[in-house]
Amino acid sequence: MCNVLGVSKAGYFKWLKRPKSDRQKKHEKLSQKVLQTHLEFKQRYGSVKIAKTLNRRGIKVSERTVSRIMTKDNWKSCTVKKYKATTNSKHQHPVSENVLDRQFKVDKPNQSWVVDITYIPTKEGWLYLASVMDLYSRKIVGWSMDKTMTKELVMNALKMAYHRQKPGKGLVHHSDRGVQYASSEYQKLLKQYKMIGSMSRKGNCYDNACIESFHGILKRELVYQNRYKTRNEARKSLFEYIEFFYNSKRIHSTLNYYTPNEFEKMYRDQSAA
Repeated sequence: MCNVLGVSKAGYFKWLKRPKSDRQKKHEKLSQKVLQTHLEFKQRYGSVKIAKTLNRRGIKVSERTVSRIMTKDNWKSCTVKKYKATTNSKHQHPVSENVLDRQFKVDKPNQSWVVDITYIPTKEGWLYLASVMDLYSRKIVGWSMDKTMTKELVMNALKMAYHRQKPGKGLVHHSDRGVQYASSEYQKLLKQYKMIGSMSRKGNCYDNACIESFHGILKRELVYQNRYKTRNEARKSLFEYIEFFYNSKRIHSTLNYYTPNEFEKMYRDQSAA
């Protein structure tokens, strides 16, 4: 090897025994911090969010440096092809106009909620998840799971959100045109809660992009990384992801890299000041 490299044996062994420079030590320490953060968030974060997280923890590092470290060591965020699920919009129930009209940025909590259904594969069959998101904080304020996709599924999610958040009159509630949301029972519940119904235009997935994006993230970061044997196993996994990771720990670029719970708390603190 020494002949190939054109160096003496004495020089080679001297190089091996040479102590690490401060720069090397600093780089190794930083690489360790990047790996720790990568594993802490279960390989769900890419270089941007890892850099933001480290900066918030007092470690100064650029996104470019983190990206270079991750590329060198082949550390990647988990990404899987998105699975698209849709509800049945072929029904005779009345549909609401698109009141939300893609106004995804709102001024305060409990101003606009978006809702949707997705389904999770298990060896026992599908587990259906209905979610309610507050557009202000992107927080999942209500959810419900069941083995069937019924109106009771979405009603239970809405009831959870209502009793948790206690919104005032006039909240805009946006959904697709699925039969569950258009059902007379669900619409009656909206009136009881004094909410304004809003529905996506026919065949337009972008009208409900925020909640569909959440379900896409859920699939990529959690569902496609697991093979659930039972629905109960999936229920527990989804519950932990929504309440203890997504709402409480996962930072969002649209929230200036705060978590939904942090962003909501900041609003309450500013309102109380």
